[in-house]
Amino acid sequence: MIRNQWYVVLESRDVRKNPIGVTRLNEKLVFWRDANNMVHCLRDVCTHRGAALSKGKCVNGHLQCPFHGFEYDGTGKVVTIPANGRDTPVPPQYRVISYPVYEAHNLIWIWWGDNPPETLEPPEFFEDIGNEFYYASVYDTWEAHYSRVIENQLDVVHLPFVHYNTIGRGNRTLVNGPVVEWISDKAFRVYVFNEKDHGQKPKKSNEIAKPYPEFHLEFRFPNMWQNYIAGKVRVFAAFIPVDDEHTLLYLRFYQRFFTIPLLGRLIAKLAMPFNRMVAHQDRRVVQTQTPKRSELKCKENLIQGDYPIIEYRKKRDELLSKTK
Repeated sequence: MIRNQWYVVLESRDVRKNPIGVTRLNEKLVFWRDANNMVHCLRDVCTHRGAALSKGKCVNGHLQCPFHGFEYDGTGKVVTIPANGRDTPVPPQYRVISYPVYEAHNLIWIWWGDNPPETLEPPEFFEDIGNEFYYASVYDTWEAHYSRVIENQLDVVHLPFVHYNTIGRGNRTLVNGPVVEWISDKAFRVYVFNEKDHGQKPKKSNEIAKPYPEFHLEFRFPNMWQNYIAGKVRVFAAFIPVDDEHTLLYLRFYQRFFTIPLLGRLIAKLAMPFNRMVAHQDRRVVQTQTPKRSELKCKENLIQGDYPIIEYRKKRDELLSKTK
């Protein structure tokens, strides 16, 4: 997993009044909201005797350990040790690791890394998904490394086989390109040109001229993706690393055809069973892949149609090398 990155880890609705403990990025973490409704994230272990802080409660905006009442602020510092007296200063070593948190678009990110810079910029979202969209969402657990789940959403070759009766209908087995267009240092788009095989040779990406179609896939490191189906319809996914063998897929369907709030949300919700079915078609296969984690130099014989996966692996390897 790549350190020093903003990761989507939860939806806003997951963190309410009481603290919540979750496993993310191979760590046990606790999230809670302070008196100003701001979300905070700490390692879920008390510095005193190792109890899970997520079993505690919120007291005056602080997180109180359930064992001996130690209270933590949002930076991970212990501000009160009841046994020593509430007005007794707390030595600086009484603290746990905290992670910067950002909340927007009803999503919660953490900056998972060491010593965040003072000028830490907030994470970017898809600028073409605005408040005019209504959405519904589902969570899905995959027994797979998050890199494999990401690559599946960049894989244009599997569509007519895995999704032969859903989004891959039409027997378009021949893959032209695909075209990969980097739009920033950590984001790229994939344009798909699959067609029926009539004996023709597939075009290489540099043989496909602009303008490209409106439909495309877009991936933003380290763990966000959208399927730009049309100007008024999108599918969004966050690939949330739990540990080395488990990933949570947060899936959303966005639409702005229907702009009446109640109807807009209902239409989005009605689309989710189909989107989940499509995801489960993928999950059945992806969970069988070996090795569990993909690598730039792993023993796979890739083909031209795997170009988006190759680009993903190159950038991922580059980012990993910067944190070693």
